[in-house]
Amino acid sequence: MTPGRRETPPPAADETSTAGRPLTFGPYEDRAGWLRGLGLALAVGGFLALSGAFADEDTSLAERLAYWMPMMGVGALWGGFIARAFFPDHGDEDVPPRDMWLKCLWAALAMALPFTGMVWTATWLVFGHQIPWRGLPYLFGSVFVLSLAMTALNTLVESRRQAMRRLRAAPPPAKPVRFLERLPPRLRAADLHAIAAEDHYLRLHTSKGQDLILMRLGDAVDELQGLEGAQVHRSWWVARAAVEDVRRGDGRAVLTLKGGIEVPVSRTYSRLLREAGWY
Repeated sequence: MTPGRRETPPPAADETSTAGRPLTFGPYEDRAGWLRGLGLALAVGGFLALSGAFADEDTSLAERLAYWMPMMGVGALWGGFIARAFFPDHGDEDVPPRDMWLKCLWAALAMALPFTGMVWTATWLVFGHQIPWRGLPYLFGSVFVLSLAMTALNTLVESRRQAMRRLRAAPPPAKPVRFLERLPPRLRAADLHAIAAEDHYLRLHTSKGQDLILMRLGDAVDELQGLEGAQVHRSWWVARAAVEDVRRGDGRAVLTLKGGIEVPVSRTYSRLLREAGWY
């Protein structure tokens, strides 16, 4: 273990890793996302079948379901390909909301154009009647609104899921350095450069001056976990960020810190500091 440093825990397995993803050519990152998108499409299809959209009054519910369920299933797959083109980095928190909604608008338009022709053809084949050409703008408008609603809903759900995944994968916040709470009030905002043992006291060397506190150096070192530094001598602890120069000779080293403080490095700690890359 590096002197004065906490060991960095191994990175957690990235849930967003491409390993084990069965379907990555659409907007979703795993099978659960695809199933959720397909389930939403089928739920909307069931609602449209019950409402009798684009069907005659005498058309049975079974016929309407046979019309809408495959249609929405194909639409979910088609929407997946379109969404991948418009959302290559789905769930990226750096995308401004305005750009996200513009992408939803364009994606819905790209879905609605060919899907309008599919609905027109399917209506003719299943129900036996054609929607007149003058009705195509109304048909396109209906398909576009439906595509936009589903795109927006899927985007919101997937973005939230991605945000929760990033939150779970984020490392836990670093614990506060306990020793810094012992600094006198006037030094609380200062950078700690070094600590020197003087009898039963510790002399604090900071960017805002010096002060003494009653404490043993060994206890202070224990409480300094989390702050990059090391004990370099039986009477000294040094913050690595405070080191400006190193002089070496006769197997010994002297550290020059900010503020011109010179700290000896004993043979006991010299090898450990060298292995840690201090010099």
